[in-house]
Amino acid sequence: MINMKVNLAGVELKNPVMEASGTFGSGAEYGEFVDLNRLGAVVTKGVANVPWPGNPTPRIAETCGGMLNAIGLQNPGIDVFARRDIPFLKQYDTKIVVNVCGKTTEDYLEVVARLGDEPVDLLEINISCPNVKEGGIAFGQDPKAVEAITKACKAHAKQPVIMKLSPNVTDITVMAKAAEAGGADAISLINTLTGMKIDVNRRTFALANKTGGLSGPAIKPVAVRMVYQVANAVKVPIIGMGGIQNSEDALEFILAGATAVAVGTANFNNPYATVEVVDGIQTYMEKNGIQDIQELVGAVK
Repeated sequence: MINMKVNLAGVELKNPVMEASGTFGSGAEYGEFVDLNRLGAVVTKGVANVPWPGNPTPRIAETCGGMLNAIGLQNPGIDVFARRDIPFLKQYDTKIVVNVCGKTTEDYLEVVARLGDEPVDLLEINISCPNVKEGGIAFGQDPKAVEAITKACKAHAKQPVIMKLSPNVTDITVMAKAAEAGGADAISLINTLTGMKIDVNRRTFALANKTGGLSGPAIKPVAVRMVYQVANAVKVPIIGMGGIQNSEDALEFILAGATAVAVGTANFNNPYATVEVVDGIQTYMEKNGIQDIQELVGAVK
């Protein structure tokens, strides 16, 4: 009997596969394609304390091997989310990871506190949001800010806290250590890389925001490298993501040291991607005589 269960900060997932925040709505949009019961967890779109309209359009552009997005974390806010999305997800036998965003520390804490009484399993804190009080630099680009916001979230959270790190830094291990020092129960990486596309015919930016987050296969080698570095720098579990399209991609992250993996951009061109990754990992384990997925986590040194 093959064991695909993983333990993420004390929460047991039936398998290590989830989807990445912002690529799956909060589950309902993909429910007709994917049996959500098959996933280890469902990660919601970012939730803020109040509704966010997001950035002006156009806010998505295709690139070679990926896409740019500048959605701006558009979301209906915690009230609508708690009333509508949590009851929907509770119908399924899967863990619920809520992605939390905010513009100030207080914004984050308001959502974290509100979720304390909700039946959700883990909180993923998106610290790639611009910190308004610090002049717009993302929380995740300053190790002191990473440690401080992690500490603050931990003090208010009833669920385990996952810190989602930005790759747009000089040394990812410094940020990971700061999150661990702040008490993070797990780490998600990577978020998108900052990129730009110019429309040569219109001679203007392809995105109204000028820059956007690059995701998809083009960023996978960077993501695998960062997961490997962080896995060797901290003791907390890691959720690896960045360009995963199939089970082979997912296994690269697991071998590099990720306990779990998240499938993001692939959902847009293949709504069945997550379940295909679950099946592919199981087939790989059967073929290679691996009984327990833990044998693979961080196996490449």
